[in-house]
Amino acid sequence: MSVSLYYTASRATPLTDAEAATVARTVAARESSFPYRDEESLYLYENGGGEPNDILAGSTKMPFHPGRALPVIAHVLGSVTELRRTLPDAEWRVHMDDLDVPWDEYGGYALPGMRDADLAAEPGEL
Repeated sequence: MSVSLYYTASRATPLTDAEAATVARTVAARESSFPYRDEESLYLYENGGGEPNDILAGSTKMPFHPGRALPVIAHVLGSVTELRRTLPDAEWRVHMDDLDVPWDEYGGYALPGMRDADLAAEPGEL
């Protein structure tokens, strides 16, 4: 059984050309810093998310390797945090299957304990 992280931004007005360019730069920068080439990273759907007001939507399937799950979650949530700050007037929903991921104005999106270095390290790195 797989677990995925889903992210959606909605608003009545479509992305401007400038916003679309900023989103593309953010996605490219975050993709280049992703730690695992053989795992799924931030993935944005073509043409938004399918709902009329979706301006950005995507998902990331979590790795099966338990030592990689938290680093991937942390990186993808960091990416979504940057995207939200790029599009602050959109209504955002970020969730891992049925669990909503909370937003914090200072820290962005995070799960409890996610920023604990010991928890985020792969087994064998401690």
